[in-house]
Amino acid sequence: MRIAATLRMALRALRRNKMRSVLTALGIIIGVGAVIAMVGIGNGAKSQVEAQIASLGQNVILVFAGNWSSSGARSGWGGAGTMTVEDTDAISREVPGVIAVSPEVRDREQVQANGLNWNTQILGESPEYLDIRDWPLEDGAMFTEQDVRGTAKVCVVGKTIVNQLFPSEDPVGKIVIIRNIPFKILGVLHPKGLSVMNTDQDDVVVIPYTSLMKRLSKRTNISSIIVQSSGPDVSDRVQRDIADLLRQRHRLGQGRDDDFTIRGQQEISDMFTATTKVMTVLLSAIASVSLIVGGIGIMNIMLVSVTERTREIGIRMAVGAHGRDILLQFLIEAITLSSLGGVIGILCGIGSAKLLSVMAGWPTLVSISSVIMAFLFSAAVGVFFGFYPARKASRLDPIDALRYE
Repeated sequence: MRIAATLRMALRALRRNKMRSVLTALGIIIGVGAVIAMVGIGNGAKSQVEAQIASLGQNVILVFAGNWSSSGARSGWGGAGTMTVEDTDAISREVPGVIAVSPEVRDREQVQANGLNWNTQILGESPEYLDIRDWPLEDGAMFTEQDVRGTAKVCVVGKTIVNQLFPSEDPVGKIVIIRNIPFKILGVLHPKGLSVMNTDQDDVVVIPYTSLMKRLSKRTNISSIIVQSSGPDVSDRVQRDIADLLRQRHRLGQGRDDDFTIRGQQEISDMFTATTKVMTVLLSAIASVSLIVGGIGIMNIMLVSVTERTREIGIRMAVGAHGRDILLQFLIEAITLSSLGGVIGILCGIGSAKLLSVMAGWPTLVSISSVIMAFLFSAAVGVFFGFYPARKASRLDPIDALRYE
């Protein structure tokens, strides 16, 4: 009963100075709102990157020709011409846990159709490519293993190619010209959007890798190998086995650097989400400064309130109130200010995150955990910064307090 009466008195005291109470809570409102908005932006960016990584497919391992350094000469991914189709066949045959493999050859060419032209990426792949990438066809069919063996002039195209070269007609069965060679379109890929490298995944023409190597680029090596393992639990072991096999096939003795680079899907995800994690922590830390400033504001106003209400405190003590009652009253006032500020700040933060998402096009994701943490932190600020003024009020001498003018 005593606590309920103390709470009513604390709320009554806050209502007597509405404007001051609102201004005092403003620091908490801004701080909590900023934290919620910043965490929402960071989580949105992280979820977008994770979705883009997932668009690679399930349990995908990427093997690139070239390494960051090889025998003293620096070389990036795709910078060494050491991988062959035979390496792909060996991985498929000899590495347990591999369920699908596609050799990959990349090129950029100007493609033409319907009197229009477009510069795009040409991918040379095997028929397993779409299964590995978990990439369904929107229309038509994928080329077959027979098309690969026969270096057939066939392809499947992304949605961007359709929009640029066939804006008002069905492209399936039509012809697209690549280096003056006609390729028949067998199918259209389902749209995938941007990749983790922020490139348009739908801006692509996929042809048999043999057709690209023999008809277009006249090359004997491949750019990379896309491997799908049977599950995430065997991916690390599959990566090690692939590395051992390629070192053996490429005759890389002990002490020599790899002439290839292997990246698992989880490793790629960690690499690209690390930046967003740092950004989220940094933005949240900066926004949290506003909460500290708001807490200092609460302490300042509560000290002023103690001074203004010294006679009131003396009268309460004279009629029987204990020091703990005075302590509880002022502590409740501080917690109420910070908690109400926290609630309003949460609403402002969620609204700001949604507004940024609509106006700036930034992905935002406000999680329940961030809302709960922001509210608890705002309440903790009230306890921390409100305790000293409340303790000062509770330790006033009743006689001195009654004499105070």
